[in-house]
Amino acid sequence: MRNISKLTILTMLLLAMTTSMSNVAIVTTLPHLKEYFTNINNIEFYSRLMLTLPSLVIALLAPILGHFIFSFGKKRSLLIALFFFSFFGTAGLYLNSIESLLASRALFGLCVATLMIVSTSLVGDYFKEHDRHKFMGYQSAFMAIGGVFFVVGGGFLSDINWRFPFGIYFIGLVLLPFVILFLKEKKIESTQEELSIDIGKNMLVVYFLAFIYMLLFFILPTQIPFLLIEKFEASGKMAGTVIATAFFCNALGAIAFSKLKKYLNFIAIYLIGITLMALRFSLVGVINHIYFFFITSPILGFAGGIMMTNATAWMLSKTSHEKRVKSSGYFTSAIFLGQFLSPIVFHPFLDFLEIQDFFLYIGLSLFFVSFISFSILKIKQK
Repeated sequence: MRNISKLTILTMLLLAMTTSMSNVAIVTTLPHLKEYFTNINNIEFYSRLMLTLPSLVIALLAPILGHFIFSFGKKRSLLIALFFFSFFGTAGLYLNSIESLLASRALFGLCVATLMIVSTSLVGDYFKEHDRHKFMGYQSAFMAIGGVFFVVGGGFLSDINWRFPFGIYFIGLVLLPFVILFLKEKKIESTQEELSIDIGKNMLVVYFLAFIYMLLFFILPTQIPFLLIEKFEASGKMAGTVIATAFFCNALGAIAFSKLKKYLNFIAIYLIGITLMALRFSLVGVINHIYFFFITSPILGFAGGIMMTNATAWMLSKTSHEKRVKSSGYFTSAIFLGQFLSPIVFHPFLDFLEIQDFFLYIGLSLFFVSFISFSILKIKQK
């Protein structure tokens, strides 16, 4: 890390932040949409799609984009993606139909996919092994802290007008000069060890576990605002603050990853994260006052920080420079497929379960999965 300029590192951190804010900036807007679109049936479902439709686009197109970016160039792809990130992201400031809003979110997703693929692959290009793990901790922490400001800011803005949080996406234009001045594509020759890696066999498990992680973690922005605002009668800024608390602790979990990796393997760290998620969901299922969310949210945030950094480091450790952009494309697809499917997979349960009971059952189920997984792991070690 010593050979890389601080401004280059800052630019990479800022780019990572844009991917984290791709959805959370408007999370507290969602419950307010039904007040504006009073004539739309199933508006609650459509409002959740506002958050997750970009994820579907990313999941479907990220593998193709990975191949395209490899040929077109990372820096040029970044510049185009940042411009349209702001163009489509801010469309919610003036669009007046739910159909056009959803279309703008779909195109926005294309930009986020490009940003995430390039951002992830650049980490592999610039850093090796321990430095990579250390930087990824800082990167995830920066993403999480950025998420705190965007969620809280979005919460305040949504209380004024549901459109205002979309203005946060102008940050893409702010980042353009940073990319132009401080980022360079690195020409790296793959080592013989890297070339010997069989990407196909090693990556499927990583992709699947990353998908499961995001499927569970995205319950936070897609379900918690409705629980807070509708059952606990929280304001937008209160809901934003609760979610932002999780993002702040996400930063702590990301930093803790490099410490844990010295003593544990990727699988063990993943299971620790699942266990913490189980604890958080179970507690949400039994609390009876809004202020208790400031106890449960940090647990999920810390778990998410560990798991996301762990999954990304795991993926980068199993690929070579020549295949890094393409592997990052498939990895990005798995992450965002989990985001998109999260409200769809869990929506049927909410049709016959009260939302707080839903959290309790999810938590207990994860405890069971974690116990069985740890038992199998212990048996194999013997």
